[in-house]
Amino acid sequence: MVDDSNLQRQVIHSTERVGEPKVRSAQRTLEALNPDVRVVPFEERLTAENVDRILSEGWDVIIDGADNFPTRYLVNDASVWHDVPVVHGSIYRFEGQTTVFHPGEGPCYRCLYPSPPPPELAPSCAEGGVLGVLPGIVGSLQASEALKLLLGTGDTLVGRLLLFDALATTWDEVAIRRDPDCPVCGESPTITEYIDYVEFCNAAGRGVAS
Repeated sequence: MVDDSNLQRQVIHSTERVGEPKVRSAQRTLEALNPDVRVVPFEERLTAENVDRILSEGWDVIIDGADNFPTRYLVNDASVWHDVPVVHGSIYRFEGQTTVFHPGEGPCYRCLYPSPPPPELAPSCAEGGVLGVLPGIVGSLQASEALKLLLGTGDTLVGRLLLFDALATTWDEVAIRRDPDCPVCGESPTITEYIDYVEFCNAAGRGVAS
């Protein structure tokens, strides 16, 4: 649901829509901007039980703005098995990062992050805070990458992780490679079906912390 604490960074919503489902609020804004756009809302949490049904609609690109690790790993695995590129973006306080995970052409999310960090090292926006303009900066980069993928032009961020520091106003780029031992996209994958992603993240976090 839209909450007033969202409004300083989630500009697709407005004060009058506090308490309204976010998917419906976003649909209203997009259709008001361009009535020729067809918005297909899914008013449900993405899970291992419904991800195949949702992806069967035939999407060309996934733009991932998830704020939790179970969803990120679920989206990654589903994108590999459905052969759909993912434009990834994440933010934390004053920092943001963007990359493109393209099945068969570069690494996947699990190649970059084999396991999630413990909860104390990855607080939510509500817990850790985030600079209000940062989602717009990272989101614009994601939109640019999605357009390049759809148009088949330019050099995308496949194999490159773009890092932005808003306090220093600096950009850095890190080369990332496909892991041949990746359990999902590697040469001999060991994960071939959906798992309990919440338990996976909780167990991984406990393992790192210990």
